[in-house]
Amino acid sequence: MPLDILIEGLLFYKSQPLKKAMLAKQFAVSEEDLRTTLDTLRARLEGGATRLLETDTDIELVTAPILAPFIEELRKQDIKSDIGKAGAETLAIVLYRGPISRSDIDKIRGVNSSFILRNLLIRGLIERGEKQGSGYLFKATPSLLAHLGVDRKEGLTEFARITDALETFTAEHASENDTVTDDIDETDEAVVKESV
Repeated sequence: MPLDILIEGLLFYKSQPLKKAMLAKQFAVSEEDLRTTLDTLRARLEGGATRLLETDTDIELVTAPILAPFIEELRKQDIKSDIGKAGAETLAIVLYRGPISRSDIDKIRGVNSSFILRNLLIRGLIERGEKQGSGYLFKATPSLLAHLGVDRKEGLTEFARITDALETFTAEHASENDTVTDDIDETDEAVVKESV
């Protein structure tokens, strides 16, 4: 399979900026070959909905500028709609375990959380914290904590019990090839949803 397609697939899957040096190493290509491949990818994407955004060190897939009004309308609709069960679940994980990486959220939930995290970021419920490895740590925004009526996350409903349950759950499932099931008991889930 052509390298430009592999890189596009990886960028789409990761949904975040990737280091060019990491890509060159992963695909065992020189910087010049990577540059040529990125030029090929950029040219191929030119007529579509996505573009290749490139800085000195990183690359990322982004929507085409012409789609800005359409994307803005979608963003407004997203903000007005209910965050849903998956959003509440992800938000609770960030509230009780944050700052936390997307990969750790994915391990707890058992599915890719990129879209949900984006939705929560757009709504201003969570924010990106410091960078860790190739991703960011996510944490609750001060305005979310204020909305919940607490001045720090430790003031959340049954904070110690829920964080202990999440720690136990994570530890028990760490040895299962990073496969996570919904083993948090219903009372813990109800408490988490109630607090959100």
